[in-house]
Amino acid sequence: MRELGTVTRLDLRGKSITTYIVHAVHRALQPLAEGDRVELVTDASAAIENDVRAWSRTTGNALVDMEADGAVARFVIEKGRPTKPGHKFAAVISDDGLFELLSPLAFALAAALEGDDVALFFQGPAVRVLAPEFTAKMHGPGRPFSRFPRRGLADAGHVSPHEKITQLVGLGARLFVCGPSMEHYKVNPSNLAFDDVTVAAYLTFMEQMDNADVHLYA
Repeated sequence: MRELGTVTRLDLRGKSITTYIVHAVHRALQPLAEGDRVELVTDASAAIENDVRAWSRTTGNALVDMEADGAVARFVIEKGRPTKPGHKFAAVISDDGLFELLSPLAFALAAALEGDDVALFFQGPAVRVLAPEFTAKMHGPGRPFSRFPRRGLADAGHVSPHEKITQLVGLGARLFVCGPSMEHYKVNPSNLAFDDVTVAAYLTFMEQMDNADVHLYA
């Protein structure tokens, strides 16, 4: 019988956003040796279970045990041998609204967590996302009340756009921003919240899209 290695425990009950949960597992696995394990405790949820299973299959980390007891689920994930990135993911993000940013950044983070090569192009109003002072707000009449949904989203595990982009960069994602849009929306290219942002336009990012097999427009 093989002796078990290190077991790291994560209790993420109360969080429902699977990219938040899996990113925490990814970080916990990083310093561990192959064969070491992470024990993850979450609320019982079909979405969480299916996403943890899919991520494990895609990355080569083994889901060696999973059980649900009432409202609580427990997963045991064993660190495996890293797999090679399977796909190239290119996303064009054009809106800076609180809810409009959720899906493109979440899909990009999911792709990066599965080991895909991710490239993001910010254009139009979305170039404001890369400014240091940016805070996502709702569009329309609800804009003054943006802090209330932001609080609810944070409680569920939706971190701020800046934090998601930081996570993406940490996973190897590359950032591109439309130069003409920056000029139009008065975003200073020498004062961005992130390093290594390529200022370009459509032809540069078309090269990324030509090489990608997964595309997202938002």
